[in-house]
Amino acid sequence: MADTSPAETMTPSDAAALLERLRGNLERVIRGKRDPLELLLCCVAGGGHVLLEDIPGTGKTTLARALAQSMGCSFKRIQFTPDLLPSDILGASIYNPQTGAFTFKPGPVFAHVIIADEINRASPRTQSSLLEALSEQQVTVEGDTRVLPSPFLCIATQNPIDFHGTYPLPEAQLDRFAMMLGLGYPPADEERAILQSHVGGPPLADLKALTDGETVVRLQHSVEGVKLEETVADYLMRLVHATRNHPSIRLGVSMRGALLLGRLSRARALSQARGYVLPDDVKRLAEPVLAHRLILDTKARYAGLDKRGVLRDVLASVPVPR
Repeated sequence: MADTSPAETMTPSDAAALLERLRGNLERVIRGKRDPLELLLCCVAGGGHVLLEDIPGTGKTTLARALAQSMGCSFKRIQFTPDLLPSDILGASIYNPQTGAFTFKPGPVFAHVIIADEINRASPRTQSSLLEALSEQQVTVEGDTRVLPSPFLCIATQNPIDFHGTYPLPEAQLDRFAMMLGLGYPPADEERAILQSHVGGPPLADLKALTDGETVVRLQHSVEGVKLEETVADYLMRLVHATRNHPSIRLGVSMRGALLLGRLSRARALSQARGYVLPDDVKRLAEPVLAHRLILDTKARYAGLDKRGVLRDVLASVPVPR
C-alpha cells in the first residue's frame, strides 16, 4: 500500500458519512445492534483493538468478516487452542532445499483485520505473542522486526461462561484492547428477519466493499485533528483519577487507558461530523473503554459488584462540565 502521510485527512462531514455507510453495510449482516456497531467503528477510526466477550453464536466472527469486507481489507481468522504456538500466529522461516536458504513465511497476523477467536484458550506464552502487534503494529520474529499492514485491527473473542481449559487474560494484555464489547441476542423481530435472510444463502456473501485500506488510514489520521478542549480533558482525567480513588477499586485506569479514551472520544466526535470533543463523547465511551481495565478489591467482588456497575458509580460521582 502507498505511504499515507498524516497530512492526508478527511473533513468531519466526509468522515461521518463514511462511518455511516460502513455501519449501514454492517447492519445488513448484524441486525439490531446499532450501538455496538457504532462503538466498533469508533474503534476503527481511533486505530484501537476490540475484545468481544459474549456467548457463542452471537455473530462475533461474522462481524469481523463483514467489517473487513466492508473496508475492502484482508482478513484472517486465528482459532486459539491450548496447543497453538506463537509461530502459528507470527510466522516462521522455512528451509527451501532447492535454494539452500530459509524463507520467511508470514503468519495470519499479517492481515488488515484479524480475529483472535477464543483468545483465552491459548497458553499465556501464545497470548503474549500478540502484545507487540497490538501496541506497536509490528512483530519481532527470529530477531527481525516486521511491520504489519496498515490499517491493522485485532478483534479478539472470549466466552464469559465456559472457563474449562481457559487461561484468563492478564491485566497487562486486557489494557491493550481499546474496548470490550458484547453483542448479545438480537431483538425477537430481528431474529425472525435474520432467519428469513439466510434462506437464499448468508448475507455476508453479497456484502460489497465500500472503501479501501488507504481511505481507512486517512480516516484514522483525521482523528488527530479533532480538538480536545481543556475543560473536556480535565473532565476525562477526573474520571480516571476517580477510578484510582474509589473504595471498591484496587487498581484504577492507567495512563494508556486515559490516552485511548481521549483518542476514541475524538473518533466519536468525528463520527458525529464534529471537529471538537464534547463531554458527552467522553461519558458515552467511558464504560466500553475503561471498565475492563479496572481491578476490583476482594470485598467488592465477594459482594457481587461488577466492573461496569462500579464504573457507573464513578461516572455519576464526577460532575459533567457545562
